[in-house]
Amino acid sequence: MTMQSPITTREEALQYALSFPDSYQEAPFHDDNWQLVRYRGNKKAFLWTYEKDGHINLNVKAEPMRAIFWRQIYHAVLPGYHQNKEHWNTVVLDGSIPDEDIRVMIAESYDLISDSPSTRIYAAVKRIPRGKVATYAQIAEMAGESKMARAVGNALHHNPEPGIIPCHRVVNAKGECSGSFAFGGAGAQEKLLLEEGVRVENGKVDLRKFQFKEGL
Repeated sequence: MTMQSPITTREEALQYALSFPDSYQEAPFHDDNWQLVRYRGNKKAFLWTYEKDGHINLNVKAEPMRAIFWRQIYHAVLPGYHQNKEHWNTVVLDGSIPDEDIRVMIAESYDLISDSPSTRIYAAVKRIPRGKVATYAQIAEMAGESKMARAVGNALHHNPEPGIIPCHRVVNAKGECSGSFAFGGAGAQEKLLLEEGVRVENGKVDLRKFQFKEGL
């Protein structure tokens, strides 16, 4: 496994943000203290960096409930400085926030700004209720891209929040569970489904009984 470098400086935050597809750096205010990373598709910024009160600050976009969530668990995550405080957070790089969560917040901001397929896939998966399953093709259709079933599998394999985005509720077209579930290994998906009341026999779910029918 490749170890990722920590995010403790402006340069490291910018480098991570620039690793996302079609991103580029800009200093639009003729002030080197403000360095932004934008998404080329719509030229919107998903990361703002600046120094304030002796610390590097990052402004990142978040869904309103997620914005509140991050503020509740970290004192160094504040309502967005000089931005819409419902949709933006300020992340103070004071060393109190784990690198992995800083990366998640930047990634979430990128997904919201770019409207990437993974954002829509994760939103679709969240709609599957407890006790039901959906197929990869079904999730692709719910996400607005009926031909991207393979992209669904890839996105779920990189699920940033397995406890919140219930990827264990997604099975293949035959109702079969994954033989190598990314979050717990073989048998983990079946166990999670059984705990939610979904019967799994020989690694397979009866779609006639347990498939999610949106709107019903």
